[in-house]
Parts: sequence; structure tokens; C-alpha cells
Amino acid sequence: MDSQCLDLAIYKETEYRGGDAKNMREEFQTYGFPSWAMYLIGGTKLSLAILLLVGIWVESLVRPAAVGLAVLMAGAIGMHLRVGDRLKKAMPAISVFTLSTLAVIFV
Repeated sequence: MDSQCLDLAIYKETEYRGGDAKNMREEFQTYGFPSWAMYLIGGTKLSLAILLLVGIWVESLVRPAAVGLAVLMAGAIGMHLRVGDRLKKAMPAISVFTLSTLAVIFV
């Protein structure tokens, strides 16, 4: 991945960041995670997303990748609740959790 793309994801301000965080680094600090966790969780999410895409051709990859993504998103939803965020801030995680759960059930 181009380092500029990674920088955009890490430093991009969105209304969905947890707490009062302005970027991803601040968001992970808000949740009380060490800085390395941002890269570990991000890399895991990216890997699982790639496995879901490969699952178009190798169907046996879909269920484990979808379960992993659902678990990560359940954790993300939990973190939003833990810091007292409005439900709106958790909507991206809720959406991915829902779609991943549907993939587990129907694929």
C-alpha cells in the first residue's frame, strides 16, 4: 500500500471517530490502546477484507474471513459504547458487522 494512502486513512478526520478524536491515532488513544494496536487491527481488517474478495473464487475462505471481521466489528462497536459515543459514530462498524454476519449465515 502506498504510504500516502495509509497516511490519508490514519490522519483523515471523519464524524465517525471515537470520542473527540480527530484522526485514527487519537481514536485508538481514546480507546486506551497502544499505538501499535492501530497497525495490528488495521492490518487484520485489510487481510480479512482481501480474503473476502478472494472468497469470490475460493468460497471456503468466506466464512472464516467474515467471522473474523464480525468479531473485529463487535469489538469496535463495544469501544464506541465504552467511550459513550452516539450510535451514529458506530454505524460503519455496525454496517460491516451486519454484512459479515449475513455472509456467515448465508454463504
